Amino acid sequence: MQSFISWMEKHFLPIASKIGNQRHLVAIRDAFVYTMPLMILGAFAVLLNNLPIPGFQDFMNKIFSEQVDKAFIWTKLGGNVWNGTFAVLSVFIAFLVAYNLATSYKVSGLAAGVVSVGSFFTVGGLAGMDSSGLFIALIVGLLSTEMFRKLSGNKHLIIKMPDGVPPAVAKSFAALLPAMIVITFWGFITTLFNAAQISNVVTWFYKIAQQPFMGMASSYPMALLLAFITPLLWFFGLHGANMIEPFMQTINAPAITANLTAFKAGKKIPYIVNKPFFDSFVNMGGTGVTIGLLIAILLVGRKNKQYTTVGALAAAPGIFNINEPLTFGLPIVLNPILFIPYILTPMICVTVAYFATAGGLVPAAIAMPPWVTPPIIGGVIATASWQGGVLAAVNIVISVVIYSPFVYMATVIANREEKTVVSDDATATIDASTSTGDAAKESKGHATV
Repeated sequence: MQSFISWMEKHFLPIASKIGNQRHLVAIRDAFVYTMPLMILGAFAVLLNNLPIPGFQDFMNKIFSEQVDKAFIWTKLGGNVWNGTFAVLSVFIAFLVAYNLATSYKVSGLAAGVVSVGSFFTVGGLAGMDSSGLFIALIVGLLSTEMFRKLSGNKHLIIKMPDGVPPAVAKSFAALLPAMIVITFWGFITTLFNAAQISNVVTWFYKIAQQPFMGMASSYPMALLLAFITPLLWFFGLHGANMIEPFMQTINAPAITANLTAFKAGKKIPYIVNKPFFDSFVNMGGTGVTIGLLIAILLVGRKNKQYTTVGALAAAPGIFNINEPLTFGLPIVLNPILFIPYILTPMICVTVAYFATAGGLVPAAIAMPPWVTPPIIGGVIATASWQGGVLAAVNIVISVVIYSPFVYMATVIANREEKTVVSDDATATIDASTSTGDAAKESKGHATV
């Protein structure tokens, strides 16, 4: 195990660290973090409109009997909220990715964001403002910002205004020519696609690339890979969740939208794997299903002072899926005893959750509860069913069973080391007492002489 850890530290850790700090991935990750409240709100709004409780729809329709545009008035609230969240998600991402990336280069984030949004609509973003245009929004956001940054650094393209002109006006004129060039470039690219009989780049890309990719990402092997990589990165002290987040969010938003659409239409939900799938059935207590580790410490690790102390402090945040106190307090990082269960547990939980969903025992996730939603409750909300809560509970039991022998092993080792230390201290005390006694006798002998 030690040789494996040493090999990983030498070869894997530097590469993973560079990837985690790569500015383009960080820009994408932070963009999705900003939009997370909107995505959660939009998912809840649609779920409320279609809550699968017997008699709920009839009850609400009777109370709010008025109809507008062939829909009951009470459902309009959810629809209007969706229009301000999921319906314009790609526009937000186009702006935020560019803003974050430009800011990392110390270039005007606002100017880059505006240029990115303009470029997005230039390539046909009007038809893909929702999650269907997400990939194009990411591509346009990154490339347009790189172009804008390069052009803004050319002094021949900067229009300088005389002194006394308000700063906002001066900045807008400074960005004028670079912005015009970038948007014209995207207009030219779009025209080439139009000449090839592709009327809208966004919808075309969604059909030939994004949809197939989402299907691949929703497969069991991909879910298993994600369940392996995230705790592996955390084991070496890297924030695995943040590093995987750009990929997760890229497949998550379109998958949630497609699942909600299918759910509303009464059709089979197409995508099993998405972020609420991981949050509700795998990352319970945090990465590594550490809610199971906390319970295992309570059951079999009570004689381990370090584990019980850290476990008590980590229990409250652990209920809300925050496990940094455990990760760095036990620690889990570079802990060879906990390495196996920390990696193995989420992979087994993914397997159980995936096949339970694929087999029809549990509905697929259609809503996105906040990631801090306590375990079991999150499963109920994500799937809009009691079966989701049962599946989460089953995975918690599995995680406790896997972690318990390793916690017991750690406890035995800790107690053995503690006894060794006490024994060594006792031996040292006896030796010191003996030395003191001999010294006293010798001193007495000298005094007699």
